[in-house]
Amino acid sequence: MQRRSRFNPRSLFSPFLAASALALGCGPVADEPPVPTVAPEVVAQPLAVGGFAEMHHHMFAEEAFAGGWFHGGHTGTLASCDGGEPESDHARVRMDLRNMLNLCPNSGSVNLSGVPILSDIFGVGGAVASEVIGQAEGTEGDTGLHLGRKDVHTQWPRWDTIAHQQAWEGWLLKAKQGGMSLVMVSLVSNEFLCKALPYQNLKRPCDEMTDVDIQLQMARDFDARTDWAEIALSPAHARQIIAAGKLAMVLSIESSKLFGTKDWRAELNRVHSLGVRSLQPVHQLDNRFGGAAPHNAIFQVAQFLENCHIDTDCGITGSGFTLGFDVDANCRNTKGLTADGKALVQEMMGRGMLIDLAHMSEKSVQDAFAVSQANTYYPLYISHGHFREVMNPDLAANEKTTPAWVVRYVRQTGGMFGLRTAHDETRAYTRTTVANNCQGSTRSLAQAYEFGRQGLKVNMGFGADLNGFIQQTRPRFGDFGACSAGFRAEADTQREQQRVSGPGRLGTDFDIYGLAHVGLLPDVVRDLKQLGVNTTGLEGSAENFIRMWERANGTRSGMADAAADIDTSGVAAYVPKATREAAYPQICGKAYAPATKFVSETCRFDQECRSNSCNALDDCGDIPGSCICTTDSHCTTSQFCGWGLNSGKCVEKRPRGSICSTGRECQSGKCSWLTCT
Repeated sequence: MQRRSRFNPRSLFSPFLAASALALGCGPVADEPPVPTVAPEVVAQPLAVGGFAEMHHHMFAEEAFAGGWFHGGHTGTLASCDGGEPESDHARVRMDLRNMLNLCPNSGSVNLSGVPILSDIFGVGGAVASEVIGQAEGTEGDTGLHLGRKDVHTQWPRWDTIAHQQAWEGWLLKAKQGGMSLVMVSLVSNEFLCKALPYQNLKRPCDEMTDVDIQLQMARDFDARTDWAEIALSPAHARQIIAAGKLAMVLSIESSKLFGTKDWRAELNRVHSLGVRSLQPVHQLDNRFGGAAPHNAIFQVAQFLENCHIDTDCGITGSGFTLGFDVDANCRNTKGLTADGKALVQEMMGRGMLIDLAHMSEKSVQDAFAVSQANTYYPLYISHGHFREVMNPDLAANEKTTPAWVVRYVRQTGGMFGLRTAHDETRAYTRTTVANNCQGSTRSLAQAYEFGRQGLKVNMGFGADLNGFIQQTRPRFGDFGACSAGFRAEADTQREQQRVSGPGRLGTDFDIYGLAHVGLLPDVVRDLKQLGVNTTGLEGSAENFIRMWERANGTRSGMADAAADIDTSGVAAYVPKATREAAYPQICGKAYAPATKFVSETCRFDQECRSNSCNALDDCGDIPGSCICTTDSHCTTSQFCGWGLNSGKCVEKRPRGSICSTGRECQSGKCSWLTCT
């Protein structure tokens, strides 16, 4: 079959790139809106395509932030890294960032001491900042100094990777072969993060749209040279691509400084002509199109450096204050869509483009919905997000999380929701049979997914956000942060529950490294299924995505779905970590889980080991050790407890003819004349 609608590999960007190379030589809404009673329209649907959709994927992010952050390229330059030595070529911010706050004359009045991540970054400087960026409970991270994570396929990528490539094209092909038929490729950058990187790491001056343009060219080049993936220019084209056995790629842009200071209408025309079919009008910061949803202290500082505003109506950043954003008493951004923002949304609708609400303030979402209603409920979607009602309280407090009333907007307009494959702790959803006993893993993802499926009843795809500067689904097994969204003793208990109650391992890297890269997304589906989750909707999400796109390009007679059946009940009350931790025994003030560690696993106390023996170097576990065996019963039936250089280790029993001292060392159980018989 002859390939159609291919881009010309000799890009229109060639003059631009050449010139650049020369130049660079050096109250949540208190009341939900009333539910309309308009009957949903009935539209004949074409033959369904198969496969799942990943709705937010940063395939070319190695060129985000002026190319100064990520290690490894999408084409396969997967070599061992240098471990993040000071002023290295990746995964590190500048050694001293204190001068960044000097951009605002009132920065001296900001007390950052109560905000650890900010005081670390802007007080001490990048030597510490590189270590704290991306840190989360249960992970060592891969920023700053990471000498223990230098080797490909052993330590990176892992679920907690934020600085090493997760979107190599070979992994993307693996995802396609495993069931992914449509992927939204998001072209991304952030000027603030770029300006915090070591100068020698930057390939060019920090400019978000320059980064986006370079990634757009990379996407076109990938399309031109790849016979198993193609950029989709319309919903009909997407159907043709998938029907031909290829992966449909839909291009989007995620940038706080969208279109820079240029004429945005001309820029919208330009990127549309080059294949972009979706936009996020806002990203991390307020811009000329609208208000963003505050959610991370680092970006609150970034917003502060834009406007030098300190708000005291609500304290998001620290006690009693919020940096940069103008918030109300409920800590919600008061800024909605601007006149340009509403006009941009209207222009996108005129082109049949997909409008992504991700990162919008709640007021911006309401404004976008009003424009949608005026256009007979033009579809709105969220490419990556969390369902607010089922998340832990700390995350649910963020405006960026999605409440049920926003999901109602999405359903009424015929949109979709991209569910974040996050590492976060969730509350239990009592209407699923999946036990929520491995936080941050597919077990907690299942709580959110089933809440979306059964309670919110919204069409979902993945919104993984790989290469998106965030961490992913944790493993259920192994030593690399499994079940660790709570605290250490609970993590040890939950890991033990996975071993004894199943279901078992898939037999892939996902078991140990979690969602380390895009090629493991099919394993997320597989593990959800074996846990008992009904994944039918997820596995058919590519079809739902295309139907949403068809609705945007077709004739709409009104609301797609009244969404009157949303039910947010069934979410269990959250039990604080301190309460849960107090239920465990303690040594030296440290909670521990008794008898949950096997021989050779890391331990702090004898009581943590099944063998009741830990070789930690101090009684309070400040210098941890490993569980050791003292008898053969501490090992498996195919092992014995070693001696000499193998003292305390479980050693595999030896075959006939091997040297032995006793019969217990032999597979046969017999040792004669120092030889296994």
